[in-house]
Amino acid sequence: MNLGGDFMAGEDSRGVKTISPPGMAPPGGHYSHVAVANGLVFISGLLPVTPDGRRLVDASFEEQVDQVLANLKTALHAAGSGIDQLVQVRVYVDSIDNWPAFNTIYAAWAGNARPARAVVPTGPLHFGLKVEIEGVALADA
Repeated sequence: MNLGGDFMAGEDSRGVKTISPPGMAPPGGHYSHVAVANGLVFISGLLPVTPDGRRLVDASFEEQVDQVLANLKTALHAAGSGIDQLVQVRVYVDSIDNWPAFNTIYAAWAGNARPARAVVPTGPLHFGLKVEIEGVALADA
């Protein structure tokens, strides 16, 4: 079902709604950026990719974090949710040395929201990027 612009949503026989948010590059594989089921919003692992599909491989860690958090906010809003509705966030970083910078940027971005969170050092990430983030939020009732 096309709801206008680049916004694509559909619902399967189980009642799982999938969303490709406007303002985000299409998924790079066989998955949806967002799936909504049983009152929860599941956000796939998001990379620092601009809306036009440019991977920020040469950008600083901080710039990559800004982009990935912007993508997360866009995905949440497309599902009718928001930062204050986040329940759990999982962050993958290429090096634990980047954790302090991530935490500072994330705290400013999240404000009063304090979802459960894990930061997982992984070594190199896909395409040589430095950060990936996924989350679970409440759907707006």
